[in-house]
Amino acid sequence: MPMPSIFEQPLHLGLGATAVAEPVFTGGMDWYAAYGARHDAADGAEGRLVTMFSFTEDWTSWEMHPAGSEVVICMTGTMTLHQEFPDGSTRQVTLGPGEYAINDPGVWHTADVPAAATALFITAGLGTQARDR
Repeated sequence: MPMPSIFEQPLHLGLGATAVAEPVFTGGMDWYAAYGARHDAADGAEGRLVTMFSFTEDWTSWEMHPAGSEVVICMTGTMTLHQEFPDGSTRQVTLGPGEYAINDPGVWHTADVPAAATALFITAGLGTQARDR
């Protein structure tokens, strides 16, 4: 049996130091809703979704995770993370391979990708919100 790929099949890290392979990622909001239905009641704000994505374009939306921090680790290429804090202040951080940034709870964020980049995300997904960029 082939081993799962983090690009196709995210992981859930839950209470009790558990790790669960998730169904194949479809890219739609319905996938995230089903993920929440599977884990939010048991793990609440302590559960973490681990995903990896490759990008060739700037993100088209902003997102915010109110229940916990998100770690963004750049694996290849470069990406500029734009953060908007609850007090209205902003920050831009350019990440290269092996570098990471933390999106604190309540921080809206998006990214510019000047060329190809790949990033690993460890996300507190409970209550995630999105808005157009």
